[in-house]
Amino acid sequence: MPDTGPWKPPIRKRFGQHFLEAAWVAKLVAAIEPRSDELFLEIGAGRGELTRPIVAAGARVVAVEIDRALAAALDGSLPAAVQVVTGDILAQDLAALIAAAPGLPTTSARLVGNIPYNLSAPILRQLVDAQRRADCFIDATLMLQREVADRIVGRPGTRDYGPLAILVQLVADVERVLTLPPGAFRPPPKVRSAVVRLTFRPSPVPIRHPALFDRLVRSLFTQRRKMVLNAVAPITRSVSSVAPRVLLERAGVAPDRRPATLHLAELARLSEALAEAGPVLE
Repeated sequence: MPDTGPWKPPIRKRFGQHFLEAAWVAKLVAAIEPRSDELFLEIGAGRGELTRPIVAAGARVVAVEIDRALAAALDGSLPAAVQVVTGDILAQDLAALIAAAPGLPTTSARLVGNIPYNLSAPILRQLVDAQRRADCFIDATLMLQREVADRIVGRPGTRDYGPLAILVQLVADVERVLTLPPGAFRPPPKVRSAVVRLTFRPSPVPIRHPALFDRLVRSLFTQRRKMVLNAVAPITRSVSSVAPRVLLERAGVAPDRRPATLHLAELARLSEALAEAGPVLE
């Protein structure tokens, strides 16, 4: 019988699986630059195309994979430097995964992942929350749908700037490192992809009440075409008795601005003014 090569688990459409071609794996590994004794948390390890070259560089990997067949195949074919975790990444405590990793004591790690397009926002929120609580990552290199990547790297005054950019840029410097065509995957997806790198750092502005800040941002950007005076009115009335115009004056924000023009520092001042004007909602 002909040699058909190693067994490959079938693609499960319900998991949105698209596997990266070898040439693009090499480009991604070159962008990541894994080094000896580093610890990586990998989201969506798949068939191990990225896991293996990272381990070959001398790093350790905690590989999370939701597909049981893929996870079982990985667990039986990878070296001891890889710990395979079977399950949904959204059900995991990211900081705990790092703390429990076998090997040398590690307090921080690097993250890599091919993020499912329909789960990009919740996974990014999970990542930012873990970073806020535990400061557990050095950086994250993520493959995303190109439109999601555009929203992450968006800057004030652009159409892509919004809650996702603000959430991520509070904790990290963001850069796009690769753009991938559908043909970079098998099977080819119907969308283009991009790789972004998040380099984590302390927030450039103080956020004393993260839940209130996040609620404010979401509220403002549901009315992004309105002037800030009108856009801030609903949340202002729900948490305080201070008039929206007075609140903006306290924050030093002109009432005729649009939400998409507000920088992180201005949003932080507005959040602080809200907190001082009424009960803090955490």
